[in-house]
Amino acid sequence: MGDRLVLIVEDNENNAKLLRDVLTVRGFRTHDTTTAEDGLAYARRELPDLILMDIQLPGMDGITALKQLRSDAATRAIPVIAVTASAMPMDRNRILSAGFDGYITKPISVKDFVREIEEILEARRT
Repeated sequence: MGDRLVLIVEDNENNAKLLRDVLTVRGFRTHDTTTAEDGLAYARRELPDLILMDIQLPGMDGITALKQLRSDAATRAIPVIAVTASAMPMDRNRILSAGFDGYITKPISVKDFVREIEEILEARRT
């Protein structure tokens, strides 16, 4: 998995560090941005294998960023997982219906987090 690149779009450094640490231990390469705008620019330039997108970001929110990713032919197929503190059932439905490939609540369960990522990446391979 060392060749797999995950873009982390998260404005909270502690959350980003946890995601980065878990992924690095599992053999992923990571890159962090703290805004959706920077994340979009990086995604278009580097075409990561997966994007972890916070929903509540300064400036553009994660749902708007996802819409931009999906409207661009270069980034349309990149799987995007919402990583959010919004854990109510209606939040989950709203976020998944926006087109995210997965949904992980904060604080993350490391076991569930890794399983979700591996399942989504495996589904993209087949």
